[in-house]
Amino acid sequence: MGNSSSATPSADRSVILLPIEPGLVCLRGLSPKRLRFEVEYGLERGTTANAYLFTDGEHEGAPIGPVLVHPPGQSFAEPFLAALAAELEAAATRALPTPLPPLRLVVGFTNPNRVAFLRQLAARWPDLSLIASNAGARLLADLWPQVKPSAPGSSEPPAALPPLPPITIVKGEELLELGLGRQLRLIPVPTPRWPGALVAFEESSGLLMSGKFFAAHLCIEAFAEANRVSSEEDRRHFYDCLMAPMARQVETVVDRLEDLPIRTIAPGHGPAISESWRSLLADYRRWGESQGKAQLSVALLYASAYGNTAAIADALAQGVSRTGVRVESVNCEFAPPEQLLETIRRCDALLIGSPTLGGHAPTPIVSALGTLLAEADRAKPVGVFGSYGWSGEAIDLLEAKLRDGGFRFAFETIRVKFSPDGATLQRLEETGTALGRELLGQQRRSKRIAAGGLSQSLSNTAVLALGRIVGSLCVLTTRRGEGEAAVGSAMVASWVSQASFTPPGFTVAVAKDRAVETLLHVGDAFTLNVLAEGRQMGPMKQFLQRFPPGADRFAGLELESSPSGQPVLPEAMAWLEARVSQRMECGDHWLLYAQVDHGGLLDPVALTAVHQRRSGANY
Repeated sequence: MGNSSSATPSADRSVILLPIEPGLVCLRGLSPKRLRFEVEYGLERGTTANAYLFTDGEHEGAPIGPVLVHPPGQSFAEPFLAALAAELEAAATRALPTPLPPLRLVVGFTNPNRVAFLRQLAARWPDLSLIASNAGARLLADLWPQVKPSAPGSSEPPAALPPLPPITIVKGEELLELGLGRQLRLIPVPTPRWPGALVAFEESSGLLMSGKFFAAHLCIEAFAEANRVSSEEDRRHFYDCLMAPMARQVETVVDRLEDLPIRTIAPGHGPAISESWRSLLADYRRWGESQGKAQLSVALLYASAYGNTAAIADALAQGVSRTGVRVESVNCEFAPPEQLLETIRRCDALLIGSPTLGGHAPTPIVSALGTLLAEADRAKPVGVFGSYGWSGEAIDLLEAKLRDGGFRFAFETIRVKFSPDGATLQRLEETGTALGRELLGQQRRSKRIAAGGLSQSLSNTAVLALGRIVGSLCVLTTRRGEGEAAVGSAMVASWVSQASFTPPGFTVAVAKDRAVETLLHVGDAFTLNVLAEGRQMGPMKQFLQRFPPGADRFAGLELESSPSGQPVLPEAMAWLEARVSQRMECGDHWLLYAQVDHGGLLDPVALTAVHQRRSGANY
């Protein structure tokens, strides 16, 4: 399907046209710049924004107006407007002498950034109309008149807004006639993160325009992926960041879509999936299994006006999920009271977040807070988070009410001005991981007490034998970015082994709940510092200590640098700079295969420190 054609550049954004079939083109916004402004962009491989334009349709001899599915956000406004105008002009020319009916937009995802661009489209084409789900229409009505508040003391009047276009509401499944033998099936697929989500399925081509589902953030011009492996890591990362906290609802969506006669899945971000879409649906089920099997859960209650509070929630959820603890996301603006009550009662910890709007918390959050105060168990840990612009009264309200109510706080209240940056996202993820570990530790202690203090592994000879496998003691260090935007981490590693001669490479196992794991995806560089026998205690003491979320692991250390700027410990006997080539999921660990780029001996005569264990049940 489709080859790229003309591109319209705009700084680091451009739009290319990918013809799919006659009368159907993908307008793909390309952003190759390395991004890190929301948790799902953590791989920093750029992104694409995919919209799908149907033209040239006829019904009973009369032309059917163009239909644009999944218009992008404001960041692609300039190049997208130019590309869309050219396509609509060409379609109008082909329809002559009959006038072309007005443009219709299928809005499958709604947030302030998307609405800002819709307002520009409405200003350019005043007769356009919108198609949205019931929840999507409500969001459009709420967000259309909203603009970000001006800075205190600013006298500049806000720009005049075009009126909200008429909205056709999709209440169940509906068919939209496109002409040329094509029909568009519109299917609402609400989730807590995207209550107004709407996917579109074109019957004749088998094309599922899935919006956020099955997406990946990477910049690529080809319409479809080359093979399953080429984007598997990116789609898994997207799932872990955004889908895992609502795995049950996502599985329901997969159940609903799997019955469609799909031939190609075309998501809102990243390449289409034409050869391996069945495998991707199976992957979504498999990735959600661990969430379904988890015995512990954290309730994540939030509302988000401009997306910033949702970004904080995503980062916290990512950190919690990394420990194997299930996250139950509840969007308080759309959740029915019975769902909210059930989630509060069955969870093991409660996190609640809110923006501050006009000096207040949104009404749905105030209502959820009342339910929490009335129904929640005071023995369960709680946490408060939120974003703000010029004030933060909503966050203060949540914290004060919960403290006065006798709740125990799991962490210091999180306040983020506007959007979280890369360093803040790392701290948020580590905060979520710390909470997950605390819950798991409490569970293990309870089980030991119930078992009379006996450890099951002491009676399992296979586990005892596994512990006799010896590994060298190393410190893995890594840093990404520069200046204030730099993030880094480290860990003691003993599950290390050489894996190849040509090219030189080794494997290292990293627990899923390690903070450093987020910096060790395919293509990321790091240093493996091999420790010397008799001199391992100093570095180990530094990196085995419990760090608070967001703490600098290298504070107070005098480090050297590898050729690519990765941290090298002078106390090590040898170091290897390597780059992650492959990742394999192994239960509660990731197994990384890394190819060596550089290395050096700091002490050629020292012996390697090794880790002797008594059991394979722990480090």
